[in-house]
Amino acid sequence: MQKGNITALYERLSRDDELQGESNSISNQKKMLMDYAKAHDLPSPVHFTDDGISGTRFDRPGFMAMMDEVNKGNVGTICIKDMSRMGRDYLKVGQVMEMLRQKGVRLIAINDGVDTFKGDDDFTPFRNIMNEWYARDTSKKIKSVFKAKGNSGKHVASTCPYGYLKDEHDGNHWIVDEEAAEVVRRIFRLTIEGYGPYQIAQVLEHDKVEIPGVHMARFGQGLHQTAKIKDP
Repeated sequence: MQKGNITALYERLSRDDELQGESNSISNQKKMLMDYAKAHDLPSPVHFTDDGISGTRFDRPGFMAMMDEVNKGNVGTICIKDMSRMGRDYLKVGQVMEMLRQKGVRLIAINDGVDTFKGDDDFTPFRNIMNEWYARDTSKKIKSVFKAKGNSGKHVASTCPYGYLKDEHDGNHWIVDEEAAEVVRRIFRLTIEGYGPYQIAQVLEHDKVEIPGVHMARFGQGLHQTAKIKDP
């Protein structure tokens, strides 16, 4: 592989970004970056993607794979949709940008008008600060929503725990899965009798009791139609 020959097209999407609609979808980002690379004759475009990972993290698989190629000297240009795709921690993003500058790697953020080969953009640091603020503000809002739901008695989990099923007519209403609930009651009784986790597991294995994952996969659909509403 020729050194510095890759144009890294980096796409990232988190659940917070999904709130902004289709414009931030991975497919949209890939098309935008590839079209830009072709229009500007950027050589050997290669996609690096992180789907469903927050920009506050920098251990993202796609990002780390791209930076590994940078460290090997294989990347000449990194192209992203905007600076928030790189990350939402302005200090860390600043460190990454400085490393890219030292290695002579060009950074292009299309929607933000950033192109490090055309000189420094004085507004970029402020843009990175705003990206971090957005992540923190969204996190606070999500926590507030969960707290409000919990205080009002609503479930905050997206899936039911083992022993319950969602009511097909009301997703916020859980009903008892009697077959699984009996296993839960049995585990509770064994615990009261002094059995430890390993001993309980041996008892259930001996009696061929399905593990929760298998049971929920087998009965997770449709069982709520026949389950009765009872206290476990």
